[in-house]
Amino acid sequence: SSFSGFASVPVKGSCCSYSSLAWAFQTQCSISAPWNVTVKQCRQSSFFNTLTADELWKGALAETGVGVKKGRGKRRKKKLRKNLNKGQEIGEGRSGFLWPGLNAPIIQSGRVQAVTQRKKEERERIQSEIVQQRDTWEKKRKVKIKREGGWSGKCWGGVVLDPPDPGPNGETYEDFETRVIEVKNVFCMKAKEGRKKSIRALVAIGNGKGAVGFAMGKAGDRMNALRKAKNKAIRCLHFIELYQNHTIYHDITVKFKSTAIRMKKQNKGYGLRCHRAIITICKLIGIKDMYAKVSGSKNLINITRALFKGLTQQETHQQLANQKSLYVVEFREEQGPLPIVVALPEGTVREDPEPEDEVPDTKLEWSEVKEAQGMKKSPWAN
Repeated sequence: SSFSGFASVPVKGSCCSYSSLAWAFQTQCSISAPWNVTVKQCRQSSFFNTLTADELWKGALAETGVGVKKGRGKRRKKKLRKNLNKGQEIGEGRSGFLWPGLNAPIIQSGRVQAVTQRKKEERERIQSEIVQQRDTWEKKRKVKIKREGGWSGKCWGGVVLDPPDPGPNGETYEDFETRVIEVKNVFCMKAKEGRKKSIRALVAIGNGKGAVGFAMGKAGDRMNALRKAKNKAIRCLHFIELYQNHTIYHDITVKFKSTAIRMKKQNKGYGLRCHRAIITICKLIGIKDMYAKVSGSKNLINITRALFKGLTQQETHQQLANQKSLYVVEFREEQGPLPIVVALPEGTVREDPEPEDEVPDTKLEWSEVKEAQGMKKSPWAN
């Protein structure tokens, strides 16, 4: 646009007022009155250099406001923040200029270097190396890391994770083994965001010597959910007593909600014949021989809670002897009909026998009764 008018010229030692337009031009040009000049509008700052990087990424990823509403639906693919500086070098470009202080030394052989340009062959070689490096990164990103020790190929159950993060005082948990029990997608309806997806992970951790714990973690992505779960599990440890370091002390029947588990004590060499989630947790505890049958709901969270409820409520031989004020004896095959005393009461031994009302009312399984009486036959037998 063209402006015409009068402007006052500053005189040395005089005190006069300047218009804003004359003040803007007095250091760049000499102005006489009347004058004609063409002014080009220039923007000194832009949208990108007035906001921080976090604010720009917040708008690009549509984390809040209207951008979140546009992402409603099941098939919404969440955008992830990228490192745009990866593979970039300050001063390097397709033109191949050498800028002293950026991609070239300022002083070389005692002389200050000037801005120069690489030769065409060298520029092509550097560009081909950059393209090759980017292809290598893309291949590494697409390669899937093989997971170790899962129940099946596409299932996260039973997968081995790294130890939990170090504690606040620097303590490490290298002797603990971490296993995934379940990873599941869960959804929550929000007023602004609609159907919001998150990942729920159930993780168990143990050292194979009786110390074991489990916890759940929830996050927007899988790895954060697993990290939260294992760091929470190490703070919620239980100690499970083991009989001769290989099995439980007695048979246990436990129920949690609609899930019931019957656990049986077994001899050495029997192995673990249980649900696969129970096998994983038993290995973390250190149990080597046990039989367990799950009836009712097969929900993995219920199975885990029922197992921990039953194992923490079991009584050792010493606890049973102190409670009853009697000797605790055990019959073994190698001893025949002779009992073996396994625990003595710490106080005095009572002389009167145990009353009939204190005898536990054990619920028998009909399948076991038939098997004990020889009535159970295979349907494939002639």
